Amino acid sequence: MSHHGVWPKEIVPPRSDYYDSGRFGRMFGKLPPFASDTPLARRALLEIGAPGGPMDAGDDLSASPLALITDPSLSANNSNNPTLSAGMTFLGQFLDHDITFDPTSSLERQVDPEHIANFRTPSLALDSVYGAGPGANPHLYQRGGGGRFLIEETGTPGKQDVPRNSENVALIGDPRNDENLVVSQLQLAFLRFHNAAVKYVEDELGVTGTDAVFAEAQRAVRWHYQWILVHEFLPKTCGAAIVDSVLNSGRKHYKWRHEPFIPVEFSVAAYRFGHSQVRPSYRANFAGNGGGPFVAMFFTPTPSDPLDPDDLSGGCRAPRRFIDWPTFFDFGDGEVKPNKKVDTKLSTALFHLPPSVVQNPDPILNPASLAQRNLLRHLTFALPSGQRVAKAMKLPQLSSGDLAVLKPWGMDDHTPLWFYILHEAALAENGERLGPVGGRIVAEVFIGLLEGDRTSYLSQDPEWEPFLPTLDPSRTGEDFRMVDLLRCAGVA
Repeated sequence: MSHHGVWPKEIVPPRSDYYDSGRFGRMFGKLPPFASDTPLARRALLEIGAPGGPMDAGDDLSASPLALITDPSLSANNSNNPTLSAGMTFLGQFLDHDITFDPTSSLERQVDPEHIANFRTPSLALDSVYGAGPGANPHLYQRGGGGRFLIEETGTPGKQDVPRNSENVALIGDPRNDENLVVSQLQLAFLRFHNAAVKYVEDELGVTGTDAVFAEAQRAVRWHYQWILVHEFLPKTCGAAIVDSVLNSGRKHYKWRHEPFIPVEFSVAAYRFGHSQVRPSYRANFAGNGGGPFVAMFFTPTPSDPLDPDDLSGGCRAPRRFIDWPTFFDFGDGEVKPNKKVDTKLSTALFHLPPSVVQNPDPILNPASLAQRNLLRHLTFALPSGQRVAKAMKLPQLSSGDLAVLKPWGMDDHTPLWFYILHEAALAENGERLGPVGGRIVAEVFIGLLEGDRTSYLSQDPEWEPFLPTLDPSRTGEDFRMVDLLRCAGVA
């Protein structure tokens, strides 16, 4: 076992293939599409995912953001998840940005996933944070800072922001990590976590030389992050039994011939369960810049002030635009807020995505409804039905009666995989985590990516345990969680 800064004897050099594109592919390539890409099928999917349709939670967006949090009647279909805190949604988004980036596929035409480049290395190596490193992306790092990241102030004492240029564009490894305030501040937390790791390897391990310090700190950050994925995020999201099965008995469905890829059944369907967890509004912090708590809608169609909008948009800096993490992760102080359950209802705000997310919206070709966009991708990527995937996995199938809400569109017996996985979670696990099909796909892909990466801790040293300090000194390294990372980063 390697711990307390002691690494395996044979260390693989850090990745240098940041700009190499991976590929997408299929887990169930022999299964037929759930439907033909016809005007009738497109019209059905647009109706299912439309504002006010069966997937719209019907939140009262005329109410104040605080009222939506405190009055359950204003958001009756956004029920609390007692097992997941609000921050897990955004950690999931951060994880997604670390392994996938597809800026080229269209909602209008069918595409072959094997011919779509993934502009992100399919590994959990934090390319979205490190970019190509200090040598190739020096604008991300402090000059003469020993491999430390740049961070900047918000205007509120003690509260930081990611670095930005004169146009307020974030200078970070992945621009999508500035889409909203929460994931932007999560990006900041990882920048600060790395800076704290640099200090640790200098002071506690006695490593010298900028290159050696950076490499050791980067490895520590990556492996602690991967540990959180395997030992906290996946068990809470997929269920401990599924995760243990994949780790101990191996993957059954996600396999590759030469190197890992991102399956479209994962990226287009199963892993989009997080969209169902988004709340209509959040309390970002307790008191911003001497004022009251910053409570805001997640998205508003027309933010009030582009420099300091009244929602949680990214792409800007102001004194109140920071996150107090005890609202999002459980530090044991009673401040944490629960996640929304996983089901087929999405917060109403997600049916009206702002121009910063969907440019030049069109109700048919480029809809501003996230549900419509997700469903249309099932046609463009020719995804199989949830029923066929469940059968191929030899898992129990939902019946037509279970999916009767889709009967008006004739999709109760051949259901889009994303919708199927959301409904399976609601029925099989009361929305507290993914069900058998969704949980197995997500767990196999994440663990498979780690097993396929020769620099990950699962590949190099499966017995390794975290060595950075935990929030509670009585907990050992094997209990290292997201709250510990945030505390080490100095942001909580």
